[in-house]
Amino acid sequence: MDALECIFTRRSIRRYLDVPIEFDKIATIIEAGARAPNAGDIQNWRFIVVTNEQLIKSLYNVCLQQPCVYNAKIVIVICSLPEEGEKFYGVRGKRLYSIQNCAASAENMLLAAHALGLGANWVGAFDEDKVCEIFDIPADARPQVIITLGYSDELPQPKIVKELAFITFFNRYGNKTEHAHTVLRDWSQEWSRQGKIIDYDVHRRAKHAGKKLKEYFVKVKDKTKEKK
Repeated sequence: MDALECIFTRRSIRRYLDVPIEFDKIATIIEAGARAPNAGDIQNWRFIVVTNEQLIKSLYNVCLQQPCVYNAKIVIVICSLPEEGEKFYGVRGKRLYSIQNCAASAENMLLAAHALGLGANWVGAFDEDKVCEIFDIPADARPQVIITLGYSDELPQPKIVKELAFITFFNRYGNKTEHAHTVLRDWSQEWSRQGKIIDYDVHRRAKHAGKKLKEYFVKVKDKTKEKK
């Protein structure tokens, strides 16, 4: 499974088989999390690997009783160290970068789990104080994400993704064209060579440029035939 296939096929799995997970796979998932991009490479995260069944059941009660937690074979609690972020980047490091770092780590873990044939789910709804109490998390650490793991016991539907033309802008917020493919392909290079200025905010101009480009290729094709 290559990287793109892993990204495109990963789904949230909330039901797990009663099958133990090999520890080498857990170690690989943790290492994947530790290799995530993070601000200044400060790596201000800590991972709690929960293998004890009773602790997992206790966690279920403080996670809004989500079935994925109750059924999980192993749980990973990702904690941030906000003060380390603040030390290097001030308030922004404490309030934003520390969260972003853990989020990037969590995504790496989810992808690694999928690549290893495991199901996983990102849990963000939980009683933070209770989680700290269960796992003796100190005051300078903060639980950010809970990852549930297990061999999948369900076949999820393919993910429905919003159209790229709807969620993508060019050069500034709000600039988009209905025919996004004319921008995302190499045609933009041809427009640039001809010295045309493209205003992505105006659909009429985009259509006009596409029409001119089509005419240009027709002329080139006709000249090629004449030479033959």
